[in-house]
Amino acid sequence: MPEASLSRQIRAAITPCQGAPFEMRTLHLRAPRADEVRVRVVATGLCHTDLIVRDQLYPVPLPAVLGHEGAGVVEAVGPSVTTVAPGDHVVMSYGYCGRCRHCYEGAPSYCGEFFERNFGGSGPDGGHALSDEHGRPVHDHFFSQSSFATYALCRQSNAIRVPKAAPLALLGPLGCGIQTGAGAIMNALAVSPMSRVAIFGAGAVGQSAIMAARVMGAAEIIAVDRRESRLTLARELGATQAIDATYADPVEAICQLTGSGVDYALESTGNTTVLRQAIESLDKRGVIGVVGAPPLGEQSAFDVNDLLVGGKQIRGIVEGDSVAKTFIPALVDLHLRGRFPFDQLVRYYDFEDINQAAADSENGRTLKPILTLDAP
Repeated sequence: MPEASLSRQIRAAITPCQGAPFEMRTLHLRAPRADEVRVRVVATGLCHTDLIVRDQLYPVPLPAVLGHEGAGVVEAVGPSVTTVAPGDHVVMSYGYCGRCRHCYEGAPSYCGEFFERNFGGSGPDGGHALSDEHGRPVHDHFFSQSSFATYALCRQSNAIRVPKAAPLALLGPLGCGIQTGAGAIMNALAVSPMSRVAIFGAGAVGQSAIMAARVMGAAEIIAVDRRESRLTLARELGATQAIDATYADPVEAICQLTGSGVDYALESTGNTTVLRQAIESLDKRGVIGVVGAPPLGEQSAFDVNDLLVGGKQIRGIVEGDSVAKTFIPALVDLHLRGRFPFDQLVRYYDFEDINQAAADSENGRTLKPILTLDAP
């Protein structure tokens, strides 16, 4: 029987219920169908989104296998797959339909089915690829991959082939967090050379934005955070100024540094008070990109006349406005040429230590945890 037609026994980290620790379980992963790709996961990033789903700030049905920054080796493909083959190294990114108006217009991160395909807990047809030892389905297809597992099933549209010369275990976070920060600066805001940029929040997304702003040739790159260690790293990665918001008012400090405010700002904390500060830090005709996600339904307040008279713009940004098929390889190339050193953000953990990785991420000890797997 061909390898592609066989199901797989896998080891996976399940989120059993709201706020509970991840639990290691043995599950069954069905064979790939149609345009599906089965990937032996080498490593997977742990993202803030995994944790807010674990805590049900986003209503993904549980129990589920989460994980959405997987990198690995293609093991088997469905009969319709033409873009990758067994043995290829891939990064798995977000899912999209490829058929709606937004997908046709080159904006797949705004796909009309984005929420269902990435947070629905099942495939587009409502089915599941994972089952437990009793044959009961397990919620999966998280970001069209569920990569907290030794093997994952994605689609050829979100399996991004990367060079075998690149360090595969490092690359998973490019599928979400890193491409979100970098893409916000390079794609959505299209930061211009010699411009002034402020990055609110110096976590993994914010640090990626700082590196991207340096690549884009920004003259002033201002990092804002409350952790001195993160601000120190921000300076090393390209920030020209760093503001500790514990001791200084960010708006006043930015206006003092620039004279009139910044041309671009990025809000990556998900804190609505910080969002207002970021808007206020803009110069006239400035643009702010918003990537930080507060709980669903949370609202922010800002001075409408400041927005109106200043000609300011607010941009919501998903996945950095990135077309992953082209943007992720571009980031890999920048990294290999020493221009995008995102390896300085990561710390590696054994897969079995996923709960320690989550704790270290939440308490700020680790910017970007990467879980390493050793699938047979």
